[in-house]
This record gives sequence, C-alpha cells and structure tokens, in this order.
Amino acid sequence: MTNVTVLGAGAWGTTFGQVLADAGNDVTMWAIEPEIVEGIRDHHHNGVRLPSVEQLPANMTATGDRAEAVRDAEIIVVAIAAQAARRALADFRDLIPERAIVVSLMKGIERGTNKRMDEVVREALDLPENRFVAVSGPNLSKEIAAREPSATVVASTNPYAAAKVANACSTSYFHPFTSTDVIGLEMCGSLKNVVALAVGMARGAGYGENTAAMIETRGLAELTALGKAAGADPKTFAGLAGVGDLIATCGSPLSRNYTFGANLGKGLTVEEATRVSNGVAEGVPTTDAVVALGDQLHVPTPLAFAMSHVLHEGISCEQMLGELFGTEITAE
Repeated sequence: MTNVTVLGAGAWGTTFGQVLADAGNDVTMWAIEPEIVEGIRDHHHNGVRLPSVEQLPANMTATGDRAEAVRDAEIIVVAIAAQAARRALADFRDLIPERAIVVSLMKGIERGTNKRMDEVVREALDLPENRFVAVSGPNLSKEIAAREPSATVVASTNPYAAAKVANACSTSYFHPFTSTDVIGLEMCGSLKNVVALAVGMARGAGYGENTAAMIETRGLAELTALGKAAGADPKTFAGLAGVGDLIATCGSPLSRNYTFGANLGKGLTVEEATRVSNGVAEGVPTTDAVVALGDQLHVPTPLAFAMSHVLHEGISCEQMLGELFGTEITAE
C-alpha cells in the first residue's frame, strides 16, 4: 500500500485516482474547486468532472490544501491542464517530499517554449530525472472509470521508479507496461492530438474510413519522424503509446480533440467549437507548437501546418487535405 496524491481532480485525474485506489493505495485528490473537494471527501463522488461514477472508492479523499495534499505522499500524480501546469506547479515546488516520485498524466507541448511535459514538470519542481515518470496510452477516462479493460505505458529513465508506479496502478482491468523512452512517450501523447483534430474534422465534414485512415497513417509518420529527431525510439510510436493512443483518440467521440475537430468539420468556427466543446481541446495549442518544433528540428510537419491554417485562417476540410498532400508525388 502506497500513499498517493493526485494533483487535479478533472475526469482523467479522478479516474486515475480510482485506479490507484482499486490497486489498494490510499489516495488523496487535490483540487482548487471547493465543491469538488467536498464531493470527493464527504460523498465519494465527483459530480462536476466525473458524474458517471456514482461511488468512488472509500480509500479516496480530497483536500484543497496544497501542503496537506502532498505531505506524506510517496507518489505524486500531476493531472493538470498542460498549458497551466508550470504556473500551477510553482506553488508545490517547496512542498514536495524529497524522495517522492512525480508522475505526469498530461499530454501536450507547452506553448511559447515548445517543451514537453516532462521538461515542464521537472523545471517547475526542480525535480531530478530519476524521480520523474510519465504515463500515457489509449486511455479514454470514461471507459477506464467504468472499469473496462485498458492498458497504458509507464515510462522513466529510472526503471525502479517506473516499476513502482506500474505496481501502484495495476488492477484486474488496468494493465501497465514499462518503458525507458520518456521522450517517445511524451511525443506520442501530445502530437497525436493534432492528428485527432484532423480526423475529427474529416468525419465532421462527412468523409469516411479511407480519409480517416489516410490522415491517421500520414499523421503517425509525421509524429514518428519528429519524435526520432527529438531523440525518441521510433519503436515507441508503433506501440500502445503511439498507434494505440492514436486509434483511441481518432476513433471516439469521447475524445475532446476528435469532437472539437468534428465541430470544425461541420462548419463551426474555433470560437463556436470552443463553446460547444466546453473549452479548447489540447490539440489546439499543441498544433502551433508542433509546427515550431518541426522548424526547430528541421522536420516537415505538413499535417500540423495545415491544421494551423484551419485554426488561424478558417480554411475548409477540403483545403486542409489539399495542403496536407499537395500536388507532388513522393515516396511513402
């Protein structure tokens, strides 16, 4: 049994907290919203972010006090919106126990710095590399919250840390695999959101399976090339964190990125899609970051470039696909 704290009680944070509790750990959720803290602590229910789960495990509690949340934690899980992570984590910098392992569930590239979430977390908390772990895979929160069979990848340059976190989140329905390729895992988790936007847009515009498969496979090739240039192992992109996450995110209306893209494909503007989707999908700010990262690493990013034109210039799905493939015939 391990004392685990989850920072952020959104849908995925709360779901992962339930997984950890089901695995036999004592779990403390931290949230800034008093109603969420009260709901989890007093009623074992997060009616704001995860209403589909009527009763959270008894070994889950919650607090809004930062120091109290992390005081006795052996594992600290970060489940905060990617673009707000650096600012939010600054308040925890001097509170984290010196031996605690910090785990990131976040998927994204930080706007303005083009840094991965592992870089953001380690910088914000002044955390050594051997105490950082990333978790990513085909993990749609609502399905895992319903305890449907799922798997994920737990990555760290420190095999002991990866094993400790994997053991802490292993249940009869949630199976973790371990990896040492943190860069690959992070790149897979963030870049696939841009692909999901494009696939969702194609679906919303009325295109079928061939178009979706075309976008997914070319998108996978693009993010693999970008990941390899950043130092990732290309094999990671063929596994759960790469192809697996891409299939789940590009094929389900449970994915915010897919749904956001579908609304764009139906003709909604970015502002309208944001209102309908109750917020901006992570793939939106990530798109420009991917383009910038491609320029930095000298890797072509035609899909991200085309989606950037969708988001900033409002081009149609047909125009986006035209930009993606151009007129020149090249080798695959």
